[in-house]
Amino acid sequence: MLIGFVRHGKTDWNAEGKIQGQTDIPLNEEGIKQAIALANRLSNEAPIWDAVISSDLKRAHATALIIAEKLNITLLDGDSRLRERYFGEVEGTTEQERHERWGKEWKESAAGVEPSGDVRARGLNALQEWQHEYPSRNLLVVSHGSFLAQLLNEICMQLQDEHIANLSYTILELRDEKWHPQLYNCTKHLSI
Repeated sequence: MLIGFVRHGKTDWNAEGKIQGQTDIPLNEEGIKQAIALANRLSNEAPIWDAVISSDLKRAHATALIIAEKLNITLLDGDSRLRERYFGEVEGTTEQERHERWGKEWKESAAGVEPSGDVRARGLNALQEWQHEYPSRNLLVVSHGSFLAQLLNEICMQLQDEHIANLSYTILELRDEKWHPQLYNCTKHLSI
């Protein structure tokens, strides 16, 4: 089984450096172009994806729809377990604003920030369900930066912990009950 992970395309809040969390911000024009660039890349590679599934937030769903339509594959219903980490009262703030109001340890001091363990648990729950429901299908998952960083860190320890870029593309293969990276955080389609 292969699982692909894609971070959604850029939004206005990404461009402004604001943390989005579960605030439902749509793709901007650049984000749409990024999604088209990855869809074009995938359409020129050997077909490996059977279906696309995404978070139910607009920015991830729109990215997934562009890819599914270009590849002519099934777009499964949006899944709330794939949503970005909930950032509580810090959603809509810039890094500078967070540091000024809550300090550098804002994740611990601001109200309502979803714990990393909870983010990982919902990601693992979804992944385990797909392994049982679709053991012979390869799924492309469109989600969010912090969510993907948490999940990838949990299931594939050999990956470096790095910023997950907008429209980055990662592929993991399940072998011997372990996930093995084939591609990680790749954005070559954005420079073409």
